[in-house]
Amino acid sequence: MYDLVIKGGKVLDGAGNPWFKADVAVAKGRIMEVGDLGTDADRIIGAEGLVVAPGFIDTHSHSDLMLIAEPDARQKIMQGITTEVVGQDGLGEAPIREELVEDWRRYLSGLNGDPDIEWGWRSFGEYLDALEKAMPATNVAALVGHGNLRLLAMGMENRSPTSSELEEMEKILSSSMREGACGMSTGLIYPPCVYADAGELTELCSVVAGQGGVFVVHMRNEGDRLFESIEEVIAIGRESGVPVQISHFKASGERNWGKVIEALGLLEKARKSGVDMTVDQYPYVAGSTFLSSLLPVWTHEGGTLRMLDRLKDKEIRRRLSEEMEEAGRGRDWGWGNVIVTSVKTEVNKLFEGKNLEQIGEERQQDPLEALFDLVLEEENAATMVSFSMSEDDVRTVMRSPLQMVCTDGIVLGRPHPRVYGSFPRVLGRYVRQGVLRLEEAVRKMTSLPAQRFGLLDRGLIKPGMSADITVFDPETVMDTATYEDPIRFPKGIEYVIVNGEVTVERGEHTGCRNGKILRHL
Repeated sequence: MYDLVIKGGKVLDGAGNPWFKADVAVAKGRIMEVGDLGTDADRIIGAEGLVVAPGFIDTHSHSDLMLIAEPDARQKIMQGITTEVVGQDGLGEAPIREELVEDWRRYLSGLNGDPDIEWGWRSFGEYLDALEKAMPATNVAALVGHGNLRLLAMGMENRSPTSSELEEMEKILSSSMREGACGMSTGLIYPPCVYADAGELTELCSVVAGQGGVFVVHMRNEGDRLFESIEEVIAIGRESGVPVQISHFKASGERNWGKVIEALGLLEKARKSGVDMTVDQYPYVAGSTFLSSLLPVWTHEGGTLRMLDRLKDKEIRRRLSEEMEEAGRGRDWGWGNVIVTSVKTEVNKLFEGKNLEQIGEERQQDPLEALFDLVLEEENAATMVSFSMSEDDVRTVMRSPLQMVCTDGIVLGRPHPRVYGSFPRVLGRYVRQGVLRLEEAVRKMTSLPAQRFGLLDRGLIKPGMSADITVFDPETVMDTATYEDPIRFPKGIEYVIVNGEVTVERGEHTGCRNGKILRHL
């Protein structure tokens, strides 16, 4: 007898093959049979007219702390996501030392949030243990942050490591991978990762490659120096032998629109030469990160407290204004295109959902001064949405066979709608508009990311695989979250099954939390 049979659905196996009509039988958390089956099961789900697909995999998630604070993971599970990859942009929660927790926690508060939970872990393995104890609704795979390695070995200093410091980073990295990390991430616009050169990253990536992991990189530049940044990560992949995943692939800034065609050509050329390159993408023209990322890199040297002290200094603020105006930050971004999405203090809550021009007017300040004050008043716990991409570019990247889908979702305040809508948006908007075949869209959400992150028992509807399954209506599936009203669940995701347990039933969360921590071996 089976625990569950899903009957009569159109099965998309996740490999990109055309759908076929079949039943899917589940027992003991695994897919047992696919075919014309009977009804000898504890539970039957009728799926006539629905698509039965592998559970979706979010390749770029910022749920690192929220999965402990809010383990129901409603933002993800309700859009069919059964697995999240955390530890992104080089800025993870572990490994960490006790004396560094307070400042690092404050620094990450505008990216991964700062829920009221105790950071009782220190090693990477202990952090995974804390996730496991929380019993999240989704499965979790985790990357170790390059920033954590630098922080532990040399703090927030803007310099190259000594040979002993690099050796210490390699030692911590190797230990973290043995404890379950599936690879290493870096964010080459965020301190302290930004202070590293390609040589340092190549040495670290050699350790990752030696342990069968992946290197996930937020590149140094996604705008004017896009091609140079791609060449840098290609060289790291070539010299270290590590598989490379470029995060949220894009061309930022109007004068760079259209460059993605040549940029994708560079990746194809690299693959032909033997360098394993892939990308992920969220299906929107706006990005999101913490507000202080708009400040020059030197502002962050020494950590968050040092940055906040600098913002209290009138002379330094004058220097910042001159430097940012000279660099054209206002021209490049357009302060009207930068929307504050979350703050921590009640007094500034009225600014959530407003752009920096509007905030400046309400505070009777220049937008730059408003930016400085918000970062200072919020102690760095402020996030933003910034419009910088072209819809044509989004579609071009989406069509690439190297692309997979992600949310890059920051679950704070009035977040970017991608937190709630990325996967249904691809299925409902871009598939229906003919940008992708449905079979290819599902491949990009399932087997391709499973292959990339070494999750080899997931991502396919096939006997023996873990029973992570998403059942959706191809006619009605659609995101409903908007920039104005982002906290809205999608339509058309009918059932979500995680390790054999029904977690979403008829579009409603059942309260089940059956996710696993997927430790890399």
